[in-house]
Amino acid sequence: MDATGRGRADDIDPADQWVLNPNTGEYELRLSPSAPQSAVPGPRRAASRSAGGAVRSRTTAPARAPGRDVPPPRRRRGEPEEPLPGRRGRRPVKKTGKAKKILLWTGGTMAFVLVAAAGGAYLYIKHLNDNITSVSDDGASTGGFSKGKAINILLIGTDKRTGKGNDKYGDKDSVGHADTTILLHLSKDRSNATALSIPRDLITDVPDCPTKLADGTEKVITGTDNVRFNTSLGQDDRTPSCTARTVTELTGITPDNFMVADFNAVKTLTTAVGGVDVCLGKDINDPDSHLNLKKGTRHIQGETALAFVRTRHAVGFGGDLSRITLQQQFLSALMRKLKSNDTLTDPSKMIKIAEAGTKALTVDSNLDSIGKLKDLGLELGKLNPKNLTFTTVPVIDNPAEKVKATVVLKPGAAQEVFDAIKNDVSFTAVKAQKKKEAAAVAARLKGSKSAASEVRVRILNGGADAGSAQAELSYLQNSAGVLKSENAGNADASQAKTTLEYSPDQADQARRLAAILGLSGSAMKPGKSVTNDQGLPTMTLTLGKDFPGAGEKFTASSKAPDVDKTTADKVECAK
Repeated sequence: MDATGRGRADDIDPADQWVLNPNTGEYELRLSPSAPQSAVPGPRRAASRSAGGAVRSRTTAPARAPGRDVPPPRRRRGEPEEPLPGRRGRRPVKKTGKAKKILLWTGGTMAFVLVAAAGGAYLYIKHLNDNITSVSDDGASTGGFSKGKAINILLIGTDKRTGKGNDKYGDKDSVGHADTTILLHLSKDRSNATALSIPRDLITDVPDCPTKLADGTEKVITGTDNVRFNTSLGQDDRTPSCTARTVTELTGITPDNFMVADFNAVKTLTTAVGGVDVCLGKDINDPDSHLNLKKGTRHIQGETALAFVRTRHAVGFGGDLSRITLQQQFLSALMRKLKSNDTLTDPSKMIKIAEAGTKALTVDSNLDSIGKLKDLGLELGKLNPKNLTFTTVPVIDNPAEKVKATVVLKPGAAQEVFDAIKNDVSFTAVKAQKKKEAAAVAARLKGSKSAASEVRVRILNGGADAGSAQAELSYLQNSAGVLKSENAGNADASQAKTTLEYSPDQADQARRLAAILGLSGSAMKPGKSVTNDQGLPTMTLTLGKDFPGAGEKFTASSKAPDVDKTTADKVECAK
């Protein structure tokens, strides 16, 4: 409240303005002696109206007569007498001391600040939510990432040239193809990650894509075979969910979520973090991308950063594969900057990043709130940049072309990369924090094995194709000699990996069955046995989405494939 008119504001102790009214039991604001007192906001109290209709509190302070001093308050019965001047006496006991009043004052102020801050935070979070643009995932994803599981995020960079100054880059009328595509895999234990670049000129099949259109209607956009990967977006009105379906078709990996960025995202995000450092092994002057930089380490942001990731003619062999190396270097630099102390400890910079990120990215409908993006960020934040590997799908020139313009998958090598990601294999040598656990897992396969005829197991179908449990049962009984086996029906259809659960006294049986099926130690789950219909203890084999088919062995390798790669903690100079 305004203190003018009752003396200087700094002459009044704010704590002394609140007093307890013995008649009401409430604290009231005490103003000057001639002003009415105002109650602390609380339960409604009775009020009287003056003749003029003004509402007036029933409790008012007596007016001070001019020239007269206010007499001291009367001493209540039992209250100690005040000592005479110059004499010490017992300290009077005050019901509401000054310290308590200060606590009341500061407590009320703090409550107001907290409420205001909470309101401000709510409004800011709502503002960030309003920034987010989302599109339907059309059922092309897993339904969203989960804590405690490996995460696969599809990052799509389009060549859509909307926005100030972007029409100078190539085809200004582009509908926005999948110009840059990266499948980011974060391991289950968050110790490592792999960023797999998919060349835009890779020849692949684009499947049929059930799509929810902008007007709310749904249609199936017909797929096409043997076309460039980048046509999975934009072409024939395809949406990002179609790119996600194409990635699944190509790699066998279903993304949990996807994000889409255009040219503006590169400019705004690099500006928000204050720029990133990249390295050039030679001078570059590319009129197509408008990049003009001298060799060495260079600090880039905004338009220069966009020109950097768009450059291809001036590096390597001048094609899209050469540009991918620049994009990987750029993303490594961006991650290092985001993880650096000067970013994480700068609130204003973090706010800028939140603003830029929510405005620049289009996300799928399962990732459409700042809360979900924050949770994803916390999972990604657990990763050390030195264990983030950048690599590219192994490809070769298209043998069907005389003039080489497109590429195809490199036989064998590409499938090895896809399998490694599916099996959560690290492409970097993660240090020995998991060695003890890995040794224990490997030990499950070591030891004696019972005869196949002694193995008793029930089979459940988890995430495998319909009929898989029965087909595997037939194989085990007719070809593998596991006669004490039975089909136990269906389990949770979302189970990704096959598991074999058994009790300690069934370890010999478990090792025999693992050898027959080619199961890894990680698939073996020591636990409890169950009782079958005959009342006998039995192991449980649950077939997951990784089930290769009846009679086929699980041959997942724990060794990363030998591919060209780099890690996010290193600065690689483009040549």
